[in-house]
Amino acid sequence: MKNTDALHDLEQPCYVIQGAESEISHQATDPKKIIAYIPPLLPEFLGDTHFKACYGVKYAYMAGAMANGIASEEMVITLGKQKILAAFGAGGLSLERVESAIIKIQKALPEGPYVFNFIHNPSEQAIEWGTIELYLKYQIRAIEAAAFFNMTPSLVYYRLKGLSQDTQGKIQIQNKIIGKVSRREVATVFMNPPDQKIVDDLLKKGLINSEQARLSQQISMADDITVEADSGGHTDNRPMLPLLPSIIALRDEIQQQQQYAYLVRVGAGGGIGSPNAGLATFAMGASYIVTGSINQGCIEAGSSVHTKKLLAQATMADVAMAPASDMFERGVELQVLKKGTLFPMRAKKLYELYSEYEGIDQIPATERARLEKQIFQASLEQIWQQTVEFFQQRDPSIIQRAENNPKRKMALIFRWYLGLSSRWANAGVKGREFDYQIWCGPAMGAFNDWTHGTALADYQNRKVVDVALQLLTGIAYQYRILMLEGQGIKIPSLARRYHCQ
Repeated sequence: MKNTDALHDLEQPCYVIQGAESEISHQATDPKKIIAYIPPLLPEFLGDTHFKACYGVKYAYMAGAMANGIASEEMVITLGKQKILAAFGAGGLSLERVESAIIKIQKALPEGPYVFNFIHNPSEQAIEWGTIELYLKYQIRAIEAAAFFNMTPSLVYYRLKGLSQDTQGKIQIQNKIIGKVSRREVATVFMNPPDQKIVDDLLKKGLINSEQARLSQQISMADDITVEADSGGHTDNRPMLPLLPSIIALRDEIQQQQQYAYLVRVGAGGGIGSPNAGLATFAMGASYIVTGSINQGCIEAGSSVHTKKLLAQATMADVAMAPASDMFERGVELQVLKKGTLFPMRAKKLYELYSEYEGIDQIPATERARLEKQIFQASLEQIWQQTVEFFQQRDPSIIQRAENNPKRKMALIFRWYLGLSSRWANAGVKGREFDYQIWCGPAMGAFNDWTHGTALADYQNRKVVDVALQLLTGIAYQYRILMLEGQGIKIPSLARRYHCQ
């Protein structure tokens, strides 16, 4: 087949013209010789039009939040200026740091688009409330809610605050929520109205008014649900193929029951590091796609140069599961890079000790000495004092609950390492390279395979807008290939793959 390069011009329709060898062309002078036709297909045509209209964006694409500011102000602003949605990684940051990010992003993007992350942390509920108050103060109209098992009062409060009904009786939802889920039971909570008990309590406390309480049972908790498959960071390692259709079917069931005036959209993220993965996700019915790991390796990310170099070398097998700092006591794990770091092994050792002993004093002296030398690089007493100083500023009640509870005190000491290891990776702290905690999913390896031999193979060339547009363009190109093949046209293998331009 000749002139397959014509497929790359997505603005033009393509005709397959009968001849000695079928030829793809933008023009066809003899309609009788046309054996296949595919219309123009631009990246902005992909996905759900309501998603794009709701957030004021050009593409059904979102750069998901990566905590500790890895999804940085620069990343959000750079994408936002191109009308691409991105979430600031507020998780794990102080309220002062989040506030400064809000001010900077709103100054650069006064009309948006942008989203701020809101991560559930059962052990720091005061931080949750403080974050929500901050978002309401600065009129943050869209948040990405992650790591939730059930609805919390703070999240319900955000959703209902500003809820009203216009003169035509249409409910006006001021605060949008994108819920990130990997389980049907969590998706069910996000897709249903908020718990009536929580609503009643908020009304009793005067945080919402009676109209908002009444209207609460006529809306879902989320506008959008992001189905999170095998991703970096917090993940259940769920496969996308069975998970996404299941959540979409669940959405349809709940819509039939609730009869909302709108349809909750279902997008997907986790494992999307190449055009083929993105195409498969859209083909399964996703309203939008979300990327994460591949953005952490971009120059705008709030991660260190050393981290970006490691990510650019990663394969799909170079990932592992390790204990998470924010839900350490529950045994919750997250997915991280294992190539070039000892963090996964060391973090798992800490959880083994936590599970086996009831306090630091019960750990054998030889084991304790090994911890202090290899992992903490300081005495455990020194680590505890640093932990106390940290939480005295953040939430003193956490220290108070641990003072007479050896098990909880041990957890906080171990969480010192788990919490700082990601910050070391972001800041590029010298001497701690083997302790870097780098959140990463297999999508990173897929992206490296796809970009091999192109300009994007070099981490110094990975601009977050280029990554997004190349991925979306590749999806549109691959979709055109499928359209041709659906009409019986055989495409040469070399033309089937979209190469980064």
